[in-house]
This record gives sequence, structure tokens and C-alpha cells, in this order.
Amino acid sequence: MNILVGWESSPETETLELMLNVGGHEATICNEPTQYEAALQATDWDVVLLSLSFPSLETSIEAFDATKSSLPGIPIVGAAKSDNITHLIQFVSQGLHSHVIRDEDGNFIMLLISMLEAANENVKALRAQVVAERLSEEVDSVRKLQESVIPDDLPASNGYKVVGRYEPSEIRVDGQNMVVMAGGDYYDSFVLDESRLVMLVGDASGHGVKACMSIMTMHTLIRMIRNNRYANTADFVNTVNDRLCKSDIVQDEGGFITIIYCMLDTEANRIEWTCAGHPLPLLQDLETNEITILGHEDQIGLPLAVMEGWEYECISAEIPPNSRLLIYTDGLEEAFPPSGDALADQFGVEGIIEAMKESKSLPLDDAMALIFQKSSEITEGKGRHDDTSVMMIERE
Repeated sequence: MNILVGWESSPETETLELMLNVGGHEATICNEPTQYEAALQATDWDVVLLSLSFPSLETSIEAFDATKSSLPGIPIVGAAKSDNITHLIQFVSQGLHSHVIRDEDGNFIMLLISMLEAANENVKALRAQVVAERLSEEVDSVRKLQESVIPDDLPASNGYKVVGRYEPSEIRVDGQNMVVMAGGDYYDSFVLDESRLVMLVGDASGHGVKACMSIMTMHTLIRMIRNNRYANTADFVNTVNDRLCKSDIVQDEGGFITIIYCMLDTEANRIEWTCAGHPLPLLQDLETNEITILGHEDQIGLPLAVMEGWEYECISAEIPPNSRLLIYTDGLEEAFPPSGDALADQFGVEGIIEAMKESKSLPLDDAMALIFQKSSEITEGKGRHDDTSVMMIERE
């Protein structure tokens, strides 16, 4: 610590010099008001030790006020003589961090270095708490911004029901309290016409402001061009990718977005989709409880904003009666126990499939809740490390 000391001339000065310059600490002791005033102009002090009789009993409060003004946020430890308790109260009421009583034998000097260290650590802890609270407020603001683009109500059409759910990542940081993180997940659904329903799920790389702004950029772009006539989902995703490749917000620090963009024809009961670096959808036959991964790994294109001009593929499949389709972000499958291997022990596609099978007889909303519950259980209460978005479509 760098310690500034304001102390009237006294036999204690030599002992202070000896006792405070230990353990890597450096103390500058000022006995003259002009010397002390000059020292206040420095900005590298960690703590101040001030005699409440410096430079005199009558003017010491002025030295205290000058110290507070010149060194805001630096703790001031006062040393008061035992017969000046009333004088001490004035300093305490005006913000003195802590104090020690000066006994006539000078034994109080033995306590000073511990008190100064404690004052310094206390202020550091308070500063860290303030920073943590401000960061928490920022994260909360970013999270609310991200969640503002996630729809509350999803459209139903021609015997199809759609539900969606988003959960931010939660990390237990101190063994007790959960911290809700901001991320870059997103889902949306909208009607193009009487027979065509669009569903999409996206996931921006990273977390926090960067991921949120990437998703907001894509959301805004999709909303701008969604009513344009595209021959298929691949043409739409090609356009989105080419435009995002020109976005500094998304591409900064190697950023990208994965997306699955689906268009459901509710009259023909067919769905076509295009996948850009995203998990493939799962189709559940509620009659047999058989679950199929739709598409193949080689039909997954590059994530968006990685390469301009990439040609994405359009895939299609029939949606049979009494079936469900699940599209999701990787936060669902990548949940893992805190003591396990993040890859080997994660919930995985197998866990999702088992949860879907278990939810077969449940209403769609309850089935969604069960899938999230099973994914969360594997974390043993420690929270998923990635935010998660899921959409389920049911043909009745």
C-alpha cells in the first residue's frame, strides 16, 4: 500500500516511520500543512492515516475535508487522543472510515498497519461490489433487449399448434446464488399467407452485448424482407447470409449466427427448411412414439456471416397426422453436470429424444416444459451454461 500520513510533529513520528514501512508498504509522513497539501495532489495513495490533531486540533477538520475532496474514494483512518472523543464524533459523522484511540504509551501504533490494511481491503470490496452490481444491471438490460424480440404469442393455423420457449443461461457463481446471463438465442414465427407458416430458431455466437446485437441485427433484417417472395427457404437464407456478411456488428471478432429457417405448408402438410450451422429438427410420430432426425449432417450449411455467396440447401419432409416437430438451439443438448465432462456427459440429442418420448401423452405446453426440466436436471441445479430456445409444432 502507498500510505499518506498527516501527523503533527511529535516523538511518535519516528516510530510511525518504522512501523508503517514494512511488508512492502510505503508510508509518506507529512508534519507540515504545506507538505501535506502538496502530497494530496498525488493520485497513487491507497489509504490515508490522519491525526485528528493535525495540523492542530482546531484546524484538523479542514485537513480532513481537503483530504476527502482531493482523494475521493480513498479510505481515511483517524487517530484521536483519548481526551478528544467529542472531537472524534465530528469526524465520524462526516465520513471518517475508521479510527484508533491514541494511548499515552504509543501502543496504538502497533495496530495501525492492520487497520490500514483492513480499510484498504474493505474499500476494494465495496468497489468490486459496485462494479458487480453495475455489470449485473448491464447484463439485465441486454437480456431484456434480447428477450424483447422473442414473441409472446405464436400463430396457430389449419390444425397446427406452435409453442416456443426461451430460457437464459444461469450460472451458480458462489455456490448459492444464480446469475442470469445474457445471450444470443432467438426464435420467431409468423404467417406468410393463409397456408404458409414460418418458424425459425437462431443462435448468435458468444454472450452478452455482442451476441444480443448480432441477433437484433438478424431479427431486424428478417422482419424487413420476410414478405418478399422467395422461391424457397434456401433463397431466403442465402439473402440473409449475404447481407449479414456485410455487417460489422455480426462479424466483429469472428462472430456468426446459426439458424434453422422453416416454412410449413399447412394445406399440403409439408415442411421445408434450411439449416445454417444449426442442429437438425426432430420429428415425433405420436402414434408409434418413434422420433426421427430430419436431414443429414451434410445438409447443414455454414453458419451465417461466415462466407458470402454460400449456397444453402432446401430440405423438405411430410408432416404426418398426430405428430410433433422440435427445433432448438444447442443450449438444450449441451447441458451437462458440473462434475462431468462437457462433451461426454452432456444431455445430448439422446436426452432430448428420451424426454420427447416421455412427454408423448402430455399437452404441447406441458411437453415443452418437461423437455426443459429434463435438460435442467442433468446440471444438478448448477444451471445451463448456454441460453436455450425451443419451438414445437404439433399437427393434430
